[in-house]
Amino acid sequence: MLRPIQLADSALIFTYRSNSTINQYQGWVPKTIDDVRDFIANRTSPEINLSGTWFQLVIIKMDKNELIGDIGVHFLDSDEHSVELGITMNPNHHGKGFATEALNEVINFLFNQMHKTRITASIDPRNLKSIQFFKRLGFRKEAHFKQSIFVNDEWVDDLIYAILKDEWKTGD
Repeated sequence: MLRPIQLADSALIFTYRSNSTINQYQGWVPKTIDDVRDFIANRTSPEINLSGTWFQLVIIKMDKNELIGDIGVHFLDSDEHSVELGITMNPNHHGKGFATEALNEVINFLFNQMHKTRITASIDPRNLKSIQFFKRLGFRKEAHFKQSIFVNDEWVDDLIYAILKDEWKTGD
């Protein structure tokens, strides 16, 4: 199940987002639970499809009503027909198909209900698992920007993977 993020999710999100080793390629790794609360309260939008904002969803494993990950949807201010996706999963739930199932639903919704035409993902080139994951979803590499993002006190490269609505195979 997917639902919008809530302040009450802070502690659970902190448990998997704060691990700097597992999340070494993430642009945001909270150091305290207050960082998570600030993120939810001030850096995510309560409205979906608001230009220039991130709308954050959490992934709930229904059999145990357990929060196991989150998905960010960035509604770009430069292009109302394109969005950027990001996903972070609790490592206890890696490799079980939950991320694929959740992103398939989000992508279907973005293409078929919100009528977006292009979805991108920004990936650190060292994050080989994320590259393979987005390729399995049908995304293709569009760009490789050299030392274009400053993360964790270093300039890192950025890969852009994308998929167009007419390339999406899961569809309706």
